[in-house]
Amino acid sequence: MIEEPPLLTLIKNAPRPTQAQIDAFQGIPTGFVCDAMMGKGALSTAIGPIGFGRDYDCVAAGPALVADNGPADILATLAAVHMLQSGDVVVAAFGGFQGCAASGDQLMGMMKNAGAAGFVTDGPMRDYEGMVAVGLPAFCAGLNANSPYANGPGTVGGAAMVGGMQIATGDMIIADRNGVVVVPFAEIDTVIAKLDEVKAMEDELEAKVASGFCTPLDLDAMVAEGKAVVKGG
Repeated sequence: MIEEPPLLTLIKNAPRPTQAQIDAFQGIPTGFVCDAMMGKGALSTAIGPIGFGRDYDCVAAGPALVADNGPADILATLAAVHMLQSGDVVVAAFGGFQGCAASGDQLMGMMKNAGAAGFVTDGPMRDYEGMVAVGLPAFCAGLNANSPYANGPGTVGGAAMVGGMQIATGDMIIADRNGVVVVPFAEIDTVIAKLDEVKAMEDELEAKVASGFCTPLDLDAMVAEGKAVVKGG
């Protein structure tokens, strides 16, 4: 007979970014963070801000606290409310299940009361108007009014696959209207060191475009180097 797992597994003492590391990502666009990671780091486009195009502006940056639930279950997410530290972004793995909500306005309110900076899930959510009133930035796969269960098993404080990426507790989550980006814990300092360079390059290009720049490629040089060929002329 196979032994049944515990309903909840609580993993403590996961690595956590310093406050200085957390502060370094505040107000930084997700595109800048991806550029600092060689163009990568964003979750699947299936996960987006619940207020996209509406009156609910979603921006969040903080350490991930991963709640690994099974499909249609939120027991680990409920437990995460007890474990989260101020500034955490709760990441609720839902197995990508789309048949019911992974959270609603009351649970979001509890997270905000506990100090969460945001919520990310690969499942849907519900109670949109209530969530706008709560004001906690939320990123999900859409809306679904069906109710979830809270039966377990679930794990809090570990890692899980969400939106096509493995996210571990302590990774940095940076999220805005363009999506959700994950910076692995081991890469945080490297990414921070590149952000100023990325911003400087972006500012320079923005100024050039505003002045009329419209030649992103040096086609003559590419032809001369054999990287491009001209036919028919």
